[in-house]
Amino acid sequence: MNSSILSVMWTLICAFLVIFMQAGFAMMETGFTRAKNAGHTMAMTMMVFVIAVLGYWSIGYGLQTGSPGFFLSGAASDASIIMLFLSQVVYLNIAATIPTGAMAERWTFKSFVVYGFFMAMFVYPLYARWVWGGGWLAQLGARFGLGHGVVDFAGSSIVHMVGGVAGLAGAIVLGPRMGKYRANGTPTAIPGHHIPMAVAGCLILFFGWFGFNAGPAMADGGTALGIIVVNTMLAGAAAAASALCYVWFVYGKPDLSLIANGLLGGLVAISASCAFVSPAGAMMIGLVAGVLCCASVFFVERKLKVDDPVGAVSVHGVCGAWGMVALGLFSDGAYGDGLNNVSGTVRGLFYGGGPQFLAQIIGVIVNVVLVFIVMYAFFKILDRIIPLRVSEEVEFEGLDQSEVAVTAYPDFSITKTRR
Repeated sequence: MNSSILSVMWTLICAFLVIFMQAGFAMMETGFTRAKNAGHTMAMTMMVFVIAVLGYWSIGYGLQTGSPGFFLSGAASDASIIMLFLSQVVYLNIAATIPTGAMAERWTFKSFVVYGFFMAMFVYPLYARWVWGGGWLAQLGARFGLGHGVVDFAGSSIVHMVGGVAGLAGAIVLGPRMGKYRANGTPTAIPGHHIPMAVAGCLILFFGWFGFNAGPAMADGGTALGIIVVNTMLAGAAAAASALCYVWFVYGKPDLSLIANGLLGGLVAISASCAFVSPAGAMMIGLVAGVLCCASVFFVERKLKVDDPVGAVSVHGVCGAWGMVALGLFSDGAYGDGLNNVSGTVRGLFYGGGPQFLAQIIGVIVNVVLVFIVMYAFFKILDRIIPLRVSEEVEFEGLDQSEVAVTAYPDFSITKTRR
């Protein structure tokens, strides 16, 4: 079997694994939210995939690649470009899904649909072009001597930070759920209705992440495939362990929901550097990510007063930023020769690569500024046209019937109390 056929097969397998991650997101987000909104949350995590594919097919792919790829017409009918579309659209889908968790339990479905197209057609493709499409961030090395420019192997910033920062902007515009904060500003717990479902979703995501991180590995013949999958596993395990220790020590009990989020935070963090760091480096990245994720959840809730039902801002936004910085610290020079048209391998600050560290910092800052400003303005404007938030009555009763015409648990009586 020749290498081109192997590359196509690998791309297909990894893309299918990433698509399967959507089931993990659906279960995790639904489990972490209340039963009266379960149908609505499931609907968003299902339909965002549909919307994202259509939006990316029409405008986003052409914008990201800079080729005549709008509607996959003309030159984009080439088989290699078609495969590139498939490998890219699944990453976009993950980015587009993330805000559905941060904005859950009070988001109107109409405005959600508009958001999905906007993210797929403009926001994600623009930043992805700057880093993965040979844009100005990728060229910081070749043009200004900043290492290899901004490097992000599997999407800590392009996928996860974009989604996490967009979710932060949306959650701020939406405001907290009814009863989330007392009159004195202290938060109240709003438990999810099905933690086993949420944990099962987390494990599905863990499984799919091997395709997510290993998908780009065949670009150079798969020379880094082994280290990529091992680093992915180690970082996730280390993050879950450090999250366990953190919450057990600080709060007296091992909170399962925070441990699950810590695991995901480690996977997010290692995505940028999975091909560039040693197993020991992956362990360190994961250990920091687990603690950082848990601490960030409480900071976002208590200090920023942002209501994020599933911890999406912390898992994807904060840990995504840490993953980018970590690449600039721990890259050991074993991989990346010629990346972004720069000779030599990728080295982080701890291995003599100070310029690479600076490039990564610039990438993080640009991501936060671009995505937050654009998405905050978008949600503000959209809210004037199509209200983002459901009415107080609908929020109290639950969004299922009002927004998506289903009841997730029709055979059970769900007691609704005004918090």
